[in-house]
Amino acid sequence: MTARACPTSLTALGKRCLPEFLDLDDLRFVQRHVYKNDFFAATALYEANGRKVILKVQRQAPFLLIPLSWVGRILARREEAMLRRLSDVAGAPRLIDRWGPTGLIREYIEGCTLSQCACLPDDFHERLRDLIGEVHRRDMAYVDLEKRDNVLIGADGKPYLIDFQIAWYWPKRYGGDLWPLRLVRKWLQAGDRYHLLKLQRRTRPDQLTPEQLAATYRKPWFVRLHTRATRPLTLTRRWILNRVDPRRGRGERGRMPEPNMGVAKQCP
Repeated sequence: MTARACPTSLTALGKRCLPEFLDLDDLRFVQRHVYKNDFFAATALYEANGRKVILKVQRQAPFLLIPLSWVGRILARREEAMLRRLSDVAGAPRLIDRWGPTGLIREYIEGCTLSQCACLPDDFHERLRDLIGEVHRRDMAYVDLEKRDNVLIGADGKPYLIDFQIAWYWPKRYGGDLWPLRLVRKWLQAGDRYHLLKLQRRTRPDQLTPEQLAATYRKPWFVRLHTRATRPLTLTRRWILNRVDPRRGRGERGRMPEPNMGVAKQCP
């Protein structure tokens, strides 16, 4: 029996699709591959004359007759602010332009994700720690290091972060330096450091001392608190999505397999 198609209500654009073409800098870019089309965003690769860019469009479609384009606009503005704040940081993609009310066009970074790469350069995790440290010095927290697909090994062997949808930044003009928000930022940054070690345990455990290795199995109390607080919501959401979309299969919901997925890539 064939599983029914994913309901359009569970995709960011509903019945609409990402454009086949993008007009940018007097060039017409052609869509080459859709990476992801989940509840919150659709992401695709475009190419023109050997130049590649990424278009990411946040939620536009309603869900159960509830308008959600306002959520997409907020998410797009947040991610735009994150990328602009990191515009001079090596390891963060450059923002090229906005696209419509909920879309962003950013540079494409050649490489493979941590879940795709068969090996890592010896200095990769040291460089990744430096990159996260620079994000923290900008009064931000990345938050999403749990997903290995959010970290790229570039063709130059260096680390890159590619998804800032749930990253944390609260501007000072809106009270970002007040005690409660500073405390939240401190906890989230500590969570980043914990997940850095956890990523290293999964990919290069040979580089960890016995003490560091043991620390990766001890979740900070605020990480445990977050897990316990959100677990019921996560399980409920998963149950609902599995009922309406049983075809998820392997991997993250909404992620499209690349043509070379399943073949482990060698590191640069």
